[in-house]
Amino acid sequence: MLPELEEELFSLEENLEKATNHLSDEYLSVRAGRANPKILDNIMIDYYGSMTPLKTLCNITVPEPRMLIINLFDKSATKETIRAITASDIGINPTDDGKVIRLIFPQLTAERRKELDKQVKKMAEDCKIVIRNGRRDSLDKCKKLKKDMNFSEDEQASFEKEVQKLTDKYIALADEIMSKKEKEVLEI
Repeated sequence: MLPELEEELFSLEENLEKATNHLSDEYLSVRAGRANPKILDNIMIDYYGSMTPLKTLCNITVPEPRMLIINLFDKSATKETIRAITASDIGINPTDDGKVIRLIFPQLTAERRKELDKQVKKMAEDCKIVIRNGRRDSLDKCKKLKKDMNFSEDEQASFEKEVQKLTDKYIALADEIMSKKEKEVLEI
């Protein structure tokens, strides 16, 4: 296979790997009935006039499967932290005992599980779209290279076959990641 085509295959595989890694990272922020500190990653606190990620202002521990404890380094940021958590879309009301902030994860209702399941499936479908778009872009580059370099039909067919193998591999990986998260969400 031509070096240009091998380079394109390498680039495609790198991009598909990033897409599936992104899907895994997105799934960490989906609340599935268990306490997970990653759910707080996107929360920003107005700390002395600048927006600061919550995780840089505190220690977050998981003492029980359904509870997070936030121990702020600077106790004066407690009210802002509670306000930011309440305003976020995680759906958990924080409680403050003066020393730490507790987040207690309630048992998920059947309706909420179905909503989360739909969200999980949508995230996986978005990942698959990125994978398919990568395949399309690689095939388009191959066609352009064929015009410019005038290589054989066999080399083009071989490249297209390799691209399809990569696409199938990463779509199967996205499905596997989705099924694990779906099982976690639907677990009672």
